[in-house]
Amino acid sequence: MHLLYQSDSYIVVRFDVPVTDTAQDDTMPHLSRGGYEIVDKFARKEIFIEGALAQQFQEGVEALSEGDSSEEDYDDFIERYANLSQTPVQMH
Repeated sequence: MHLLYQSDSYIVVRFDVPVTDTAQDDTMPHLSRGGYEIVDKFARKEIFIEGALAQQFQEGVEALSEGDSSEEDYDDFIERYANLSQTPVQMH
């Protein structure tokens, strides 16, 4: 688990879960599962994205980081994914 981004509006955490396969040899690429958890602080909702959607998110963030992007640019990008959330944040 890695905290990737935090602003007044959002928190983004990346989860990497390595997949161990004893039958896999060293010539094959090592697989991993995981994704991104996005927490919208104001709406008090969260979403976990994985697979193709997580890949799309990662590519978008990488494109933003290549330019001179502001916190507002990142928040606007993250908002598109956060709006998919239906899960309220709950304290444990």
